[in-house]
Amino acid sequence: MNTLTCCCFMKAVKRMELSSEQEEIQVQKFADFYGKAFQQVVSGQFPWLKMFRESTVAKLVDIPLSHISDAFYKTSVDWISQQSLEVLGFFVLWSLDIILEELAAQQASAKSSKKGVQQTSAKSKVGIFVALAKVLRRKPDALISVLPKLREHPKYQGQDKLPVFVWMIVQASKRDLPVGLYMWAHHLLPILGGKNCNPQSRDLILQLVEWILSVTKVRSILVNAAVRKGERLVPPASFEILMRATFPAASSRVKATERFEAIYPTIKEVALTGVHGSKAMRQMSLQMFSSVVKAAGESSPELSKEATGVVIWCLNQNPECYKQWDEVYSDNLESSVRILQRLSDEWKERTVNLDTLDPLRETVNCFRNKNEKAMASKSDAVIRALYQDADKYCKHISGKLSRGHVCLTALALPT
Repeated sequence: MNTLTCCCFMKAVKRMELSSEQEEIQVQKFADFYGKAFQQVVSGQFPWLKMFRESTVAKLVDIPLSHISDAFYKTSVDWISQQSLEVLGFFVLWSLDIILEELAAQQASAKSSKKGVQQTSAKSKVGIFVALAKVLRRKPDALISVLPKLREHPKYQGQDKLPVFVWMIVQASKRDLPVGLYMWAHHLLPILGGKNCNPQSRDLILQLVEWILSVTKVRSILVNAAVRKGERLVPPASFEILMRATFPAASSRVKATERFEAIYPTIKEVALTGVHGSKAMRQMSLQMFSSVVKAAGESSPELSKEATGVVIWCLNQNPECYKQWDEVYSDNLESSVRILQRLSDEWKERTVNLDTLDPLRETVNCFRNKNEKAMASKSDAVIRALYQDADKYCKHISGKLSRGHVCLTALALPT
């Protein structure tokens, strides 16, 4: 960008700051200045479609901001800093719509061209692309503010749009890593957990989180920001998706499994970190229990073991989880058997040092009553055998409780 263009832009920004027009109109004018500044950069010189298809996440980081002047960058950033989150959220969606339309046009042009040469549009949209990158880097929360619409509106659905979303998240992450992990966990992990997630999308989603976790001192950054404005970076539902991807059945293992195993410990720590006994942790543990209790009974031994450990962690965090367990006991009988077995076999290692053991004692007594009734009435041999196993472990735990085995070891996280 030449000096004359930069000076014109700076004067235009000053006029916009003094204008009484609605902020939304100002933002569109802001984008229009970018469009004019980059109008000579036609699509053929900036092949978006090829870039999104062939570039790794690491290469997407500095596209296109590595090609603009410092003076232009500083002036626009100063203006962005003065805008409200609501207005910038409007700009994010407005720009995204233009980018998606341009990509669709390039894709259609590439398909229709006999020679396979990508045609250029009459007016380049590269300026919009640059402006959006600046907004996301300066005000990363603008991306979180539009997440509900990205999830709900049909025009933003489809794995073909995933590279654009990954690029947007990378831009926001450059300034705020927790925002990047928040968007990854809330928006991309559900895509990964879907039945129709293709290998290319899975690779891109993993590349993004691997890039985030490669940053120096990232663990402490993410753990310290595990809760952002009342919301967890990694909510229980997303953590369950990651847990199932990390510990699949042997027949379901894929090449990406090892990559999940590499990122899992850090994401798990972020998902479960918090102040023991706090209101927020008590509430989260209830949600986590509900998400993972079924996984404790799955056929994959590794998944069952991991989920069982998380369930016991939930019980240690909040006595209300015992009531929740009682409510779902019979519907999750295989899970209940494995949880009881682990509590019995690893008593000291798996039970937290509580002020009172009454919730556990009361719950086990309730289970024994249910077991007794079920063993007398159930005709299905498999179900009756499960209740028999559950009752055996309930009796073991009752014996430990009655003998006063209360010298227990508290663990910060399940293993």
